Amino acid sequence: MDKEWSEKNKKMQTQIAKENTFAEGIKMLLELRAQIFEQITAIVNTFPPVAFYQLPFGGGEGNHCTTLAWSLWHTFRIEDIVVHTLILQDKQILMQSSWLKKTKSPIITTGNELDGEQTVEFSKQLNVKAVYEYCKAVMDSTNEFLGRLQFADLKKKFSDADKQRLIESKCVSPDESSAWLIDFWCGKTIKGLIQMPLSRHWIMHVEAMRRIKNKLCQEAKKGVNLIAYCGLYCKQCFLTQWCGSCRTIYNTCSFALYSPGGVCPNATCCKEKGLEGCYECNELYNCHKGFYALDEETNAVRVLGLFIQKYGKKEFIKVIDFMHQQKKFQKVQEVLGCDIDEGLKRLEEWRKKVLG
Repeated sequence: MDKEWSEKNKKMQTQIAKENTFAEGIKMLLELRAQIFEQITAIVNTFPPVAFYQLPFGGGEGNHCTTLAWSLWHTFRIEDIVVHTLILQDKQILMQSSWLKKTKSPIITTGNELDGEQTVEFSKQLNVKAVYEYCKAVMDSTNEFLGRLQFADLKKKFSDADKQRLIESKCVSPDESSAWLIDFWCGKTIKGLIQMPLSRHWIMHVEAMRRIKNKLCQEAKKGVNLIAYCGLYCKQCFLTQWCGSCRTIYNTCSFALYSPGGVCPNATCCKEKGLEGCYECNELYNCHKGFYALDEETNAVRVLGLFIQKYGKKEFIKVIDFMHQQKKFQKVQEVLGCDIDEGLKRLEEWRKKVLG
């Protein structure tokens, strides 16, 4: 479990258990939810539509053995049902503002009853952007509820009538994979429901989404040229765990994401010129396009490209791997500096060390 999220969750649970720290606990809960939702936003905004119905870990056991789209739907359907049908006894968010139509979901349940290929087919039918907006609407609604919550409300319990209302809503499948949820929720107080599903449940499924997306990225990079268009080496990039490289549809390079259309101008330029990378361009030294427009901040990356021009990719990979073996650093400018000529000298020195 994410250490920071886990620690915040534990602290929040301790705080809401005492009346004099209850308000602080709710504040921390809202902060935690906002932080976790940022991860959801990043995934939705950076991954291609095809990513959301992939099943990279197969249909086995575990929260990661599903799809990104199912994870979104499941997490927020449960929250919507628990907060509105069970606790507030009012209309679910899904049943308002045409959300069911917008999301294109064929079901109103939590999705627990789906497995393997059923999950994939379900995920393909969803409008992921609309599902994301639905998730946000559920989160906002729940946050309002949490903001109104009083310490005395935490002890509220649920009755057989509450169970029956959940059954009649048909939002929980009668399948054995789902039916247990009703007893589980109704066996808790509101304090217990804050943990599951309003906080820890989020952590469980968003961490699973991280695993799914990282697996997709690693699979995408197999057999791909791992030297980026700009000259960075994906294997040694600090983004390597969760980026599929700029040469695949799973590119999550931060520079590309903030560029027009989510595409790095250097990648666009190379494709237009029919080049494998900027390192094949004779204008590289004085180029100010895209990533290189940052000049001093990215001159060290330009140095990598110039080195490849001179010595080739294989030699470059040997040197950059050796550098990482000998010295801990995240950004290449930490080692090569911000001046082009000085950076080239330093890289030549590293090459001499490799050659012995």
